[in-house]
Amino acid sequence: MARILYGGFQHETNTFAPDKADWRAFEIGGGWPGLVTGDKIWPAIQGANIPAAGFVQAALDAGDTVVPTVWCAASPSAHVTRDAYERIVALILDGIRAAQPVDAVYLDLHGAMVAEHADDGEGELLRRVREQVGPDLPVFASLDLHANVTRLMLESADALVAYRTYPHVDMAETGKRTHALLTRRLASGRRPVMASHRLDFLIPICWQCTDIQPAKGLYEKLAELEKQALHISFATGFPAADFPECSPVIWAYGDDAASAQAAAQALTDLANAAEPAFAGKLYSPDEAVRYALDKSVSAKLPIIIADAQDNPGAGSNSDTTGLLRALVRQDAQDAAIGLIVDPESVQAAHAAGEGATVRLAIGGKAGVAGDDPFEADFLVERVGDGRFDATGPYYRGFRLDIGPTACLRLGGVRIVLASYKVQMADQAMFRYAGVEPTEQNVLVVKSAVHFRADFTPIAEEIIVGAAPGSMPMDAAALPWTKLPKGLKLGPCGKAFGG
Repeated sequence: MARILYGGFQHETNTFAPDKADWRAFEIGGGWPGLVTGDKIWPAIQGANIPAAGFVQAALDAGDTVVPTVWCAASPSAHVTRDAYERIVALILDGIRAAQPVDAVYLDLHGAMVAEHADDGEGELLRRVREQVGPDLPVFASLDLHANVTRLMLESADALVAYRTYPHVDMAETGKRTHALLTRRLASGRRPVMASHRLDFLIPICWQCTDIQPAKGLYEKLAELEKQALHISFATGFPAADFPECSPVIWAYGDDAASAQAAAQALTDLANAAEPAFAGKLYSPDEAVRYALDKSVSAKLPIIIADAQDNPGAGSNSDTTGLLRALVRQDAQDAAIGLIVDPESVQAAHAAGEGATVRLAIGGKAGVAGDDPFEADFLVERVGDGRFDATGPYYRGFRLDIGPTACLRLGGVRIVLASYKVQMADQAMFRYAGVEPTEQNVLVVKSAVHFRADFTPIAEEIIVGAAPGSMPMDAAALPWTKLPKGLKLGPCGKAFGG
């Protein structure tokens, strides 16, 4: 039975996004629990689908003692501010000092954090932790599937363990896997041997989905190959972080170098062979809506359009209006879109009251190229405080807080407005606003993939729209400056600096 210190610091950084993550952003949480410390952590996360919850529950079940420090997350955005980064890292390091002696440290991290002063946010954190605890104390971390895993991260930790699903329905399970590997490390007294390989192409996040090919088959093969090693992880990367180690990485641990290298190389060969398949059809806003309306005539279930480039789960502000305009232009009936984040319009709708018609210019406030606010006279159908229980597998176990909300109607289109940035990944977000998602012909969701966990069962078909947003599905559209020369900006795509 071990004494294990734990903490969490999660942020996925889109260095091209409009807004940064300050201390307040971590206090709000962006769909996750707000910043919590000490003994308040476990009541806030127990039973939730996050790695720390899975790890701590596994540790308690094994009779381990767990010592909390801080757990926090902020909605994906541009850089974490220096102030927020240093304050949160200090809470973790101070907690380690105060808790000594401990047998191990576990951290619930994302893996794609960029701070104002540190391109490799997690690498710098793990370096400081290693410097404080010394070379021999086990340091383990769980990572998001979208981690941009760096050499410093791999060198500073005994082991890093990544999710295997996107949508991330296995976050808590990843925490349990991390605890099992840590338990083995404590029993053996030896740090596992690691081998890693970096892929030479970026993968658009909408085609990283593990419910579809080729990712589905690659992760199935990962599970088979793991029988030859202690652990394998494949982080498909977050292709919107402008720093030199932004790319997919495969790594493996073994009792010896040969087993680790064989497993990592085998999966790398398969991923390289699958490169051309990491692509798919993107629809312009009008093309997407026309296709969805045509299909809906004979469909028994809704046609779902992913507004993938304005996905707040990838740092966008969730307020562009390209697909809303297309719905209205084409006179869509029984259609709904959400979440459009616009606290000013929500406030005006609350002031007007349910049943009122109010002139609003909604969305379009992030300054995204090619986008503007959409002005019209809207019927206010429902307003609310934005607090309700999640019902889907992604946000499982959470009471969501998306800030004050409003459901507006314009013709046959309903628009769900929120005040806080939260990815539309749970049917409860529509239902809370008075929209029954199963009764719509067309649903537009501001999400790239996570929505699939809850919406696939009610979808006749899912397509990906390419309306304006801060997360282009074609990475070649971004103004990169720091990538290594030769890295391909997409599957079989143009090489950076070439």
